[in-house]
Amino acid sequence: QVQLVESGGGLVQSGGSLRLSCAASGSIFSINFMGWYRQAPGKQRELVATITSGGTTNYANSMKGRFTISRDNAKNTTYLQMNSLKPEDTAVYYCQGIVKLRRLGRDWQYWGQGTQVTVSS
Repeated sequence: QVQLVESGGGLVQSGGSLRLSCAASGSIFSINFMGWYRQAPGKQRELVATITSGGTTNYANSMKGRFTISRDNAKNTTYLQMNSLKPEDTAVYYCQGIVKLRRLGRDWQYWGQGTQVTVSS
C-alpha cells in the first residue's frame, strides 16, 4: 500500500551536519502530516519535528535552532536538515506519515524502517 523510505543517515563528527530524506510512495491521496522521530538505545521514541501539508512546523525544544524540517508535497517527501550535531543526537531516526488513501477516507499512520545517525565526539 504505502511505503516510507528514509535515507541520509550515517556517521558524522560532533558539530557536523546531515540531511535526512523520507519519500512516501503508494496509493496516496494526501499526506496531512509528516514527521521525524528518533529512538536512542534504551530510550523511548521521541518527537523530533513535524510539518503539515501547509508548511506549519513543530519542533522538540532540544532541536529548535539546530534542525529544520521541510517537505516537497509534489514528491511526497520530507527532509530533516540537522546541524550542530551532538553525540546525544545519536539514534535511529524514523519518518512518520499521516496519510489519506482516498478523499473522504480516514487517516492512516505509516512509519519508515528507520535510518541510523551516529555522532562521534
